[in-house]
Order: sequence, then structure tokens, then C-alpha cells
Amino acid sequence: MGADTRLEELGVSGLSEVDEPAFSGLAERHRRELHVHCYRMLGSFEDAEDTVQETFLRAWRRRETFEGRSTFRAWLYRIATNACLDLLAKRRPEPATGGEVLWLQPYPDRLLDELPAGDADEPEALAVARETIELAYVVAVQHLAPRARAVLILRDVLGWPAKDVAELLGDSVNSVNSALQRARAGMREHLPAERQDWTGGEEDAGTRELVRRYTDASVATDIDGLAALLRDDVRFSMPPTPGLYVGRDTVVKTWVEGGFQDMNLRAVLTSVNRQPAAAFYLWRKREGAYLPLTIDVLRVTGGAITEIVTFHDDQFPRLGLPERLPTDGTE
Repeated sequence: MGADTRLEELGVSGLSEVDEPAFSGLAERHRRELHVHCYRMLGSFEDAEDTVQETFLRAWRRRETFEGRSTFRAWLYRIATNACLDLLAKRRPEPATGGEVLWLQPYPDRLLDELPAGDADEPEALAVARETIELAYVVAVQHLAPRARAVLILRDVLGWPAKDVAELLGDSVNSVNSALQRARAGMREHLPAERQDWTGGEEDAGTRELVRRYTDASVATDIDGLAALLRDDVRFSMPPTPGLYVGRDTVVKTWVEGGFQDMNLRAVLTSVNRQPAAAFYLWRKREGAYLPLTIDVLRVTGGAITEIVTFHDDQFPRLGLPERLPTDGTE
């Protein structure tokens, strides 16, 4: 049921006649999908949260401008996209020298599950939804100029017609089509090579087994066991900490120098950005418990781990992870 039908149910002809509680009720139905849209644009969960709030504020203040030529949902997407562009114009951080996106934050799958079904039952739509929320895609988008990323997301992710995107951006259809081609070329430049043929899809049994072995080896601080699971050209980063480490030997050396082998760890399997992840907890003697340490988000290709993005403990609450793990009495 569309939001415009809901307006009819309220007995009004336009948004100008809707009171604030009713308006909030209409807008809230679209909060999660707008948040995901802003996240793709911005790469930051927190910035997306702020931008959705700004979107709802602008929509309420400008409710009299809604003429019903588009759906209420499309009208909100227009406002959200412009709010993202305004934010990017004020402070457009550039990806670090190595290409890593230092403001990158994870998006919990439990919140992605709140997205409306729509046409997501169609295999192609489902694949697009999965692929375009994975970290490799979100990172690649951040390398595009703001308007180019808006065109790419509106056209290739949301499936908007070129004329609607042109109207939103105040451009011609030809300009939008040209921008889309440039944006696609930019994505090919910044996506991992094997990502060009990505099909998305559910994790298979081999991937789940690889993740289990990675988690077990990490808890056992088994460096050799971990190294055997990594591809030769594996990439490792820890946003917001600068540094991109490439190659199995380099990554393993970084872990060893960081004192990994002296850690007493426990782990909880989870998933973010539709990718497998492991949340690690470090034994803290003073607290008598395992407390949050890091979350490793894995990209698996061809039976090997090709990328690890590690996030810090401040992301645990948002991901719905336990605040601590109790001791089993053997520490």
C-alpha cells in the first residue's frame, strides 16, 4: 500500500493538511530504506542516521511543496539524496592514500532485514541488494564524486529512470547518462578485480566452513593456521585507523607485531553488510570477563579470504553483540 493511499485514508488531499504525528507516521515507514540509501552515499552509519533525521525535518518543513506528481516515497528519496549531497559539499573527505575509507562503518544485517520486501524476491533484485551493500561496493562508491555516486545509486541500485534523476539533480538526461557511464568506469577501477563478476548470493557451505576455521584459528592464536586461509594478495584495513596492508606475509607480520599471539580470545559469529564476520572478545582479568575487542568482516573468494576489514569495539552495541562474554572458569 503506497503512502499516497494513506493520505486518502487520512481524509486529506495533500501533506499540508497532515498534522505532525500523522506525517511522522508516514515518514517512519520509509526510515530503514532511506537510512540504507544514505549509508551507500556516505559510507558512515552515523552520518546516515543524522542525514535521515535531517531529511525528515526538511520534509516536514517543506510538506506544502509535495504536489503528488511522484509518490511520497520518491519525494523523500529526493530530499534524502540532496541532504547527502549537501553534507558531502560541506566536508568531502578524500579516501586515504592507500585507498582505504577511514570513515567506513559496518551495517548490521539485523537492520538490513527490516527493509521492505518490495521486488526483492526476484533473484536479480536480491543480488543487487546484496552486492551494493557489501563493503567492497560501499568503499568503491566513496571514490566517486558526490553527484556521480548519486547518479549511480539512483540508477543502478534503485532503478530510477534517467529523467527522474535528471529532475532531482537539475541536469539533462544526457548529462545523467554520461555521469552514469563515468561512475560505472570509476567503480570498475576501484572494485577488486574478481568483484567485476560478482554474483552475490547466499554463503555456501564452503564459505561457512572457512569462516569457522578462521575463527577457531584466531581464538587459538594459531598464526600458521590463519596464514593458510589467506589468499596471497589479501587486503587488511582497520578504519578509522589509517593503513592498508596488502599480501599474506605483510598482514601476518602486522598481527604478530601487534601482540596477537599473546591474546586470550573468544569469538561470536555474526554478519554485517551481508558478509560473514567474527566478533572477538579479549580476556580482561580485572573485570573477570571477555570484553569487546574487534569485529573482522571477511570477503571470501575462491575458497580463500581475500579481504579483512576490522572494526573496533565501539561498533558492538550497534551490531547487537553482547557487552561481555563470561568466563568458563578456566581462566
